[in-house]
Amino acid sequence: MIWVEIIAVLVIWLTFWSLIPRDEWWIRGADFPRLQILVLGFIAFILLLVWDRPWSLQREILVIALIAALAYQLKMVLPYTFLWKKQVKHVRKHQLNPDKQISLIISNVLTPNNQYQLLIEQIQKHQPDLLLTLESDRVWQKALFVIEKDYPFRVAVPLDNLYGMHLYSRLELKDTEVKFILSNEIPSIHTTVILRSGQPVQLYCLHPKPPSPTEAKDSMLRDAELLIVGDQIKDLDESCIVMGDLNDVAWSRTTRLFQRISGLLDPRVGRHFVNTFHADYPLLRWSLDHIFHSTDFALISMKRLPHIGSDHFPVYVVLQTGRVFERVQEELEQTDADEQQAQETIKEGIEKAEKEEKPVTDEIAQSYKNAIKQAE
Repeated sequence: MIWVEIIAVLVIWLTFWSLIPRDEWWIRGADFPRLQILVLGFIAFILLLVWDRPWSLQREILVIALIAALAYQLKMVLPYTFLWKKQVKHVRKHQLNPDKQISLIISNVLTPNNQYQLLIEQIQKHQPDLLLTLESDRVWQKALFVIEKDYPFRVAVPLDNLYGMHLYSRLELKDTEVKFILSNEIPSIHTTVILRSGQPVQLYCLHPKPPSPTEAKDSMLRDAELLIVGDQIKDLDESCIVMGDLNDVAWSRTTRLFQRISGLLDPRVGRHFVNTFHADYPLLRWSLDHIFHSTDFALISMKRLPHIGSDHFPVYVVLQTGRVFERVQEELEQTDADEQQAQETIKEGIEKAEKEEKPVTDEIAQSYKNAIKQAE
């Protein structure tokens, strides 16, 4: 049963490897497969217990270390199950108010994917107020022309570098900007959505680069972009939604820091995983596509949609705003250490962007650059 010991050692190593406070992709990559590591760990744990051989010191140490690894992995993933307290309340039947609702579909379409009709069918079936496509180029823009009559407000950023995005809206959009916060290759959409009730909602659509051997060598730019947006949101006294393919999992330290900095909530907490990637490999899936929102929103519906030929599943979410929800939902507590960590990450991200990309000129990032210069 040497293979059981090998699996146990691998689980222990990957667990504690993920604790290393570094940004390289080959370290941060251990954040992603926590569910898979957990399953392998439980299998190894059970087999070690029933192994029909005398106990040795080595086996005892291995079991103790494995228990510690499993405990840590459970701590990270358990909040995204029904066993945890819900972070976002469910809208009850008597509270439903269509004028205060907003429905969303996020879909990373995968640029070379040509099964356009599969996504169009889901759009026609669910009729979302907002549709955000990621990795969409001019070919996808042309294919989705058939839905434009239903979506009079649109923001098109067709790119051929896997970072294009399109926003389609039935609801009025105001003060729309396409920003390139830390890279002239990575856009984000910042706009204000006007609900049917007339209430404005600040919307941020993001798709930063992932840490990987083929994309970014580390997670610094991704983390910095996310935290810059979170830092901007924390000073807003308005309804807010952040959505997109963040190329990070919900339980990573950066995503959790983003929530504490921004004050936004995650409707998956206390409910279930919404694992959107990889659509073709059932045993290798995790949540890369996210919707976070301010405390005045509660959840009506949230589900993963069927396969559309992409490596990501689309996600469909319906939210409703109301002061009654804001009174009973609390932001995550932010500490001084969180603020310091966020500002350090932003500073490092801007410095890295200017060193490896081009001068950072976006208005949002510029204010941080000026603060860095003043501090020096």
